[in-house]
Amino acid sequence: MDIRNIFFKFRSYTPIPIALTIIYFSDPYSPFAFIGFGLIIIGEIIRINAVRFAGGATRTRKVGAPFLCTSGPYSKTRNPLYWGNIIIYLGVALLGGGIIMWELFSLVGIFFIIQYYYIISLEEETLRLKFKNQYKTYTENVPKLLPRIAPWEGGNKTTPKEIFSTIKTEKRTLQNIFFVSSVIIFKNKIIALFYFL
Repeated sequence: MDIRNIFFKFRSYTPIPIALTIIYFSDPYSPFAFIGFGLIIIGEIIRINAVRFAGGATRTRKVGAPFLCTSGPYSKTRNPLYWGNIIIYLGVALLGGGIIMWELFSLVGIFFIIQYYYIISLEEETLRLKFKNQYKTYTENVPKLLPRIAPWEGGNKTTPKEIFSTIKTEKRTLQNIFFVSSVIIFKNKIIALFYFL
């Protein structure tokens, strides 16, 4: 089996061991906790903006897309959702703090670079076959990761979905962010509660 398919299929679950490690070693302290919280918000804003244009198809377990989205954040980078995810997890590492914060921060960066290298390779191969010259033109004008300063004007003009319907689509991600952040922030109180039970 192609390792790219494994990374793609389980992309929602592969970061769980890192999240648990961050929680285990967490001991939030300023100013890193505030910087981390800010990064989490920025990452989620990027995700919400990307989902507004690409729609719920981003939640699929099947590689591909019903249409080639090249507007909104996709007119600056081909992978804005992955940027959002990386920023969120880097924020979680800083929010967690603790004695190995910088090691975990580095681990998050390295892990996502490896995971997204394989996933993007698989997705691009599929999109190239499906959208042919349209995708070729897109890749020639919009970078894979580092965003353009000005949006590419040659793509489609997708109308973004309403913010509230997008937030419904993002419900699971928002719940996970809230849960992990809450456990990090209140870990000592939770442990104390169980100690006295």
